[in-house]
Amino acid sequence: MMKPRFSIITCTLNSEPWLRTCVESVLMQEDTSFEYILVDGGSIDGTLDYLRNLQTTFSSQSSPRIKRLDNVAGGISRAMNAGMEIASGDIIAHLHSDDFYLRKDVLATVDHAFQTTACRWLFGRTMSVIEGKLRAENYQAPRYSRAQLLRGNFIPHPATFVSRALMWEAGFFDTRLKYAMDYDLWLRLSNIAEPCQIALPLTAFREHAGSLSTRERSKAMAEDFQVRLSHSGINPFARLSHLARYCVRRRRAQLAMNGASHA
Repeated sequence: MMKPRFSIITCTLNSEPWLRTCVESVLMQEDTSFEYILVDGGSIDGTLDYLRNLQTTFSSQSSPRIKRLDNVAGGISRAMNAGMEIASGDIIAHLHSDDFYLRKDVLATVDHAFQTTACRWLFGRTMSVIEGKLRAENYQAPRYSRAQLLRGNFIPHPATFVSRALMWEAGFFDTRLKYAMDYDLWLRLSNIAEPCQIALPLTAFREHAGSLSTRERSKAMAEDFQVRLSHSGINPFARLSHLARYCVRRRRAQLAMNGASHA
């Protein structure tokens, strides 16, 4: 069997309401080879039944090849790492179970960018699904630089693709982190290679009350700040600047939450 160009990893935990859209967006990808790795953390809804049926359907087909891991305990970082440990593609991506690719040529577009730029990792943009409606990103991402990345994480995880060799060189996700594991990894990657940045939306990110980043916003911001400090060196002025920026962002988030609760 020919080695796949991409390894797409989706981690699930009681993901039945959104999983079908995610999976179908992967399976519809055209003009490139890929394997699809599904890692479940112990679902008790209909998620596992859906995944078993999916794997049975494609068990006799060579493309896409579907792999499944069940009952992977230890949180999302551990689940994503477990998926990467069995990945065989040249390029690795994580598409969360409540996200989806926007078009059938997303992987082909990314593959073309890798080949024409000779980059080792790449990120694009996302759109949001809010209350069932697909909305353009209300954010103008800055041009990439490591200094800019240290100011804040503007690299969307579902739209990020990393060569397998670079991922092994940088190390996997830090399982001690619960929220900012992707930001920590981007900063480690940036120490080795500069990414290719494309402005094209590649994926949709579903915002809902059950998502971890939405449900525990203040904790996520605090961990994000600690990751930033851990990569900032010992310069006291830089660390004070990061602290000031964190305090401003936390205050804005609190005001926004208070405003929403009184609306």
